[in-house]
Amino acid sequence: MVEIYGTLGPSCASIEILEEMFRSGMTGMRLNLSHISLADAAEQVEAFHTAAARAGISPKLLIDMQGPELRAGALTKPIPLEAGQEIGLGGNGIPMPAAVLEKLKPGQEILLDDGKLLLQVTENKSTGKVLRGGLLQSRKSIALPGLTVTLPALTEADLANLARARDFGVTGVMQPFVRSREDLDAIRTALDAAGGAGIRLFAKIESREGMERLESLLPAADEIVIARGDLGSAMPLWELPAAQKQIAAVCSRAGKPFMVVTQMLSSMEQNPVPTRAEVSDIFNAVLDGAASVMVTGETAAGHYPVEVIRYLTATVREAERYRQ
Repeated sequence: MVEIYGTLGPSCASIEILEEMFRSGMTGMRLNLSHISLADAAEQVEAFHTAAARAGISPKLLIDMQGPELRAGALTKPIPLEAGQEIGLGGNGIPMPAAVLEKLKPGQEILLDDGKLLLQVTENKSTGKVLRGGLLQSRKSIALPGLTVTLPALTEADLANLARARDFGVTGVMQPFVRSREDLDAIRTALDAAGGAGIRLFAKIESREGMERLESLLPAADEIVIARGDLGSAMPLWELPAAQKQIAAVCSRAGKPFMVVTQMLSSMEQNPVPTRAEVSDIFNAVLDGAASVMVTGETAAGHYPVEVIRYLTATVREAERYRQ
C-alpha cells in the first residue's frame, strides 16, 4: 500500500486537526529541520504522536535534514522583489552563504524558493537584477543553474538532530541533495552511533549530479525521493517529467522503493479542491510505482490540510485499484 505523508507546520499544529488527517488516510509526516531543531519542535512532535494514537495509527515520522542544501539566510521580515529591481546579494540585501557569494559571476542566474523567484547577477557581482519577482521569505532555497557549490553532507545541527532522532520516535531521515554514496554512508554512521540502526534513510535526488550517480546510491538508501522542487530548478522545467520517469524506472528495475514529492496539490494551499492536473499527477506517480507520496506546504502552511489529505488518499487508492 502506498504511504501517504503530510508535512508538519502551523496549519496542522493542533492535535484535533492532526487526528482528522490520520483518520483521512495519512500514514506519516515530515518535519523540515531546515528552520528548526528537533528539540525545538518537541511540542509539534508530541501532538503528532498523540493524534496518531487517538486515530489508532502507528505513524511514520521523517526528519528532513539541512545537509548541503543552499538557502538564503534568516530574514527579520519578508523581502518584496519586483521585476527590474536591483538588490544586494549578501550584506544588507539577500543574505546568502559565503560559499555562494564567492562563486557568483556576472550573468549567473539565481533561483530562489524552488524557482518561484529569479535573479541575475549584475556586472559588479554584489547585486542581482530581479527577472521574476515575488515575496522572498526567510531561509528559502537557492539554486544556481550550471554552478556547483560544495558543502559538507552534514551540518552541526544535523548531527545534533540525528543524536536525538530515536528519542523523538523518528522512523526515517531524509537527506537533501545527495551527491554520492559517501553522503549516505556519513548519515548512516551518525545514526548508528546514536542508536538509530533501525531508522530508514531516504535519499533526496535534487540535482543532475544525484541523478547521474543514482545507481551507485541505491545500495545505501532505503528509499529514493524524487524531490521535484530543486530538481526542477536544476534543469528546464519541461525536462523534469522525463527526469522523474527516468528515476522511477531505475528504482523499479532495482526493486528500490521511491517517493514522489513537491507541488502535488499546490493549488490547495489556497483552494479546497485540487486541479485536474494535480490529481492526474498523483495518479500517474502511483502507476509509475511510487511507494509513497508526500505533500509539503499544502499541509504545513495551507488553508485546507485535512482536505489535502483526503484528496491525496482518495486519488492514491483509486490509482492502486486501477493498477491491480
